[in-house]
Amino acid sequence: MRALVTGAAGFLGRALVRHLAARGDEVRALVRSPAPALEALGARVVLGDVTDPASLRAAVEGQELVFHLAGVRRATDPAEFLRVNAGSTRDALEACLAAAPGLRRFVLAGSMAAAGPSATPRRESDPAFPVEPYGVSKVEAERITFSYADRLPVAVARPPRILGPGDKENLFFFRIARAGFAVGFTGGVRPLSWIDVDDCARGLLLLADHPAARGQAFFLASPELTDARALQLAVAHSLGVKAQPVTVPGFAVRALAEASEAFRALTGRRLPLNRKLAAQVLAPGWVCDPAKARQLLGFEAGTPLSESVRRSVEWYRAEGLL
Repeated sequence: MRALVTGAAGFLGRALVRHLAARGDEVRALVRSPAPALEALGARVVLGDVTDPASLRAAVEGQELVFHLAGVRRATDPAEFLRVNAGSTRDALEACLAAAPGLRRFVLAGSMAAAGPSATPRRESDPAFPVEPYGVSKVEAERITFSYADRLPVAVARPPRILGPGDKENLFFFRIARAGFAVGFTGGVRPLSWIDVDDCARGLLLLADHPAARGQAFFLASPELTDARALQLAVAHSLGVKAQPVTVPGFAVRALAEASEAFRALTGRRLPLNRKLAAQVLAPGWVCDPAKARQLLGFEAGTPLSESVRRSVEWYRAEGLL
């Protein structure tokens, strides 16, 4: 199968390329700069930008599978989220119409951020309640994708927090645990859905291959829930560190996030804590129901949290990050 991955140099993109290559697909990776690591996995690297329609058209030409993973997670201007995350989705779909007549599936890597926070399991049929610009842009990307469903075979994945080797989004929590703390927040437990990166890549392949995935959105998540403190305790256990539980008031988290944003504006240096992360950790929870993917696709995210954390720790150490 000929498969294109946009955003192939990212955390999930690299894992997906690895899984595609392992099953014998001819993989094309659209990236903005040379990526010898992707070439080493067997991918043909194509230089381009998902915000450039010409780049997208050249990249999708003749492809049978298109996985659209590229996007921005951080931006100072909220309009940038819509321009890149939603705008590139429309351009990628238009490119498929023009240059990929043999397309078998277009898979959008969405996000649980589109659904919004909830302490009870969200289902795919629930209304979307995004609470920040990134989530709004992912809702719009989904809307655009399904608006092409009468012309193209599309499917949407909505993973929650992704863990595993290659992840840098959660490094902040690993470093807190390494320092001997397990931070929680006032207001009770805030449950989190999550998924290991390799399980998520397998789920994306199912969305590309399974007939029942066409025209559908799916939460791809482990049935095992966690929360911020439980995640840090799992990290501490993997590191052999005794972590002291600490509870931080919500107002202090928000104040630190504001100070961090002001520091970045003055110095250009980005700190781990920001308003987006503060809003995420102080939400009542981020829980989704993976039942639809299990029932329709036979998908199970079977990697235990302890194993995903262990593999992450090994990778962080090898990279000198922990």
